[in-house]
Amino acid sequence: MTLHPLAVQPAVKNIRFIRKGEVVNLGNVPPGRTVLELLREDLGCTGTKEGCGEGDCGACTVVLGQIEDGALRLRAVNSCIRLAHSIDGMALWTVEDIAPTLPTACGSLPPGGALRLRAGEAGSAAPAGGEVAPTLPTACGSLPPGGALRLRPGEAGSAAPAGGQSPHALRLRAGEAGSVAPAGGDVGAEPTLHPAQEAMVQCHASQCGFCTPGFVMSLFGMYHNHVSRGEPITRALAQEELSGNLCRCTGYRPILDAAQRMASLRPVALDENALLSKLELLAQSGYAQEPDSAYKLPYTLAELLRLRAAQPAAQLVAGCTDVGLWVTKQHRQFSDIIDLTQVAELRRIEVHPDHLLIGAAVTLADAFAALVNERPQLHPFASRFAGLPVRNSGTLGGNIANGSPIGDSMPLLIALGARIVLMSERGPREMPLEQLYTGYRQNVMAADEVLAFIKVPKAGSPHPCPLPEGEGVETEIKNAALSGPLAPSLLWAEKIEAETRNAARPASLAPSPLWGEGGGEGLPEFLRVYKISKRYDDDISAVCLAINLHIEKGVVARASIGAGGVAATPARAARTETFLTGQPWTQATAQRAMQVLRAEFSPISDMRASSAYRSEVLGNLLQRYWLESQGVEQINLESFVLEERA
Repeated sequence: MTLHPLAVQPAVKNIRFIRKGEVVNLGNVPPGRTVLELLREDLGCTGTKEGCGEGDCGACTVVLGQIEDGALRLRAVNSCIRLAHSIDGMALWTVEDIAPTLPTACGSLPPGGALRLRAGEAGSAAPAGGEVAPTLPTACGSLPPGGALRLRPGEAGSAAPAGGQSPHALRLRAGEAGSVAPAGGDVGAEPTLHPAQEAMVQCHASQCGFCTPGFVMSLFGMYHNHVSRGEPITRALAQEELSGNLCRCTGYRPILDAAQRMASLRPVALDENALLSKLELLAQSGYAQEPDSAYKLPYTLAELLRLRAAQPAAQLVAGCTDVGLWVTKQHRQFSDIIDLTQVAELRRIEVHPDHLLIGAAVTLADAFAALVNERPQLHPFASRFAGLPVRNSGTLGGNIANGSPIGDSMPLLIALGARIVLMSERGPREMPLEQLYTGYRQNVMAADEVLAFIKVPKAGSPHPCPLPEGEGVETEIKNAALSGPLAPSLLWAEKIEAETRNAARPASLAPSPLWGEGGGEGLPEFLRVYKISKRYDDDISAVCLAINLHIEKGVVARASIGAGGVAATPARAARTETFLTGQPWTQATAQRAMQVLRAEFSPISDMRASSAYRSEVLGNLLQRYWLESQGVEQINLESFVLEERA
């Protein structure tokens, strides 16, 4: 019999986070372990469910809290693809933590539910002097799926005799750090549910119950981010913030009702001041890096660049929304990981006179919020990028560096003329975003470089819609689609392009693309970005097209077009830009440009769409852009508002 040596587990630093008001300190957690695995397998807290294992269904949703600009910021995230070490120094809430008084079979543990037991101590599985494995002897798995629904004394599964009090109910004092009971509340009375849970009960919003814990946690985040701050929850807001949670049997109407019902229930508040104090103390004690740790979490850019130079083969991670799938679906393991998410310089958004500077570790939610603030028309597109838990965890830099041909942020950024800044200890270098890619998931970054910043030109003045007289020959367009579609022809498109490439243009027009800072300055821009997918929400694009034209006196002065899903990389439609620049913005120009655009790319067929479909859609989207430039509105789903019926 051949004996094989056991793989040596790489050394890792302890994970420390706050749960239920207490510090949790866990050791021996492998670098590739997910938060969901930590909760369910190591801590035995099975209220958080595993559904898809890829961040699509939301059954595993938990809420993370951390300090941002001196305040507590809560985010709902997918625990199935979030690496456990990435929550070091944060606060964590699961569905088992949010009721004002939590009935739990973990009553034998301290209030934190996962504080490490000393070796040799009663309840510890490690002998005296030994190391404690992250798995703790808990019995959270005996909780109902919702994690906080009380069993009546004497009922099957209840540990309390009829008429008695369960001995396992954790009794946090009202107003105590980690307690969600209102200060001065009666904690001796029968415990109540959190408004997120109570609203789900009152609205009959759970059927099989498997997705319910995830919905409850998204509602929990929504409650404390909006209701607790006096902000109303509209139907539209509820739909947007629950788009990352899927339900297969109840239907969404009662769940959306529950989202709006929360504000009418007895208010519950977090003790934010006490929690902030604990997070600050945790941060002060945890900045030192362990040199031999397999999971490194640098806090400064200089430290990140030093680590990257020393370990160029280490896996870089940010929100783990893609790398997490490598772990859960491909079962890949990493000996060394460098996490960018706590690098202070990369978490900032700076507003300069002619551009926005977005750090690579800024979450997609915050990055899109900054872009929408500059260009409000981007909001519908931004809200369709995955679901909110993915946007709360994933980063803009990660989406760009990943280089997926169906990454939605890149076509938009290309159309906006964005540039990226790569950095190493050797210094920075800057380039247009589209020049980063050399092939499918291949890029020009050296082994010691990281993507550090994204520079997005600020918006020019928005074009009026419809365009005023003289800004296009056709000013009256019916709502029906344009007639007489032209058959795609590569030779025809090339002929049109050749004939127009050297056509005379007004001397005042400069046919340069938007590659510099302040590219939108001086000329009005008409920007639209389109996403085509099988589902409206929480889905991957088959085609993504962003079009940004600057039109002056009826002539296209500048054209900037980014496309995704139609090539091996996100790409600039350079030939179509060349064709459009200097041409009058008319229906005839738009129809010609449709054919040039269709001929410019050779998309593949896959599970999301065929090659022919993608090519056809490219042209159709340019036609849609033309119609919208003429004031036609009822040609997209955003223009429809469903009326509610009793």
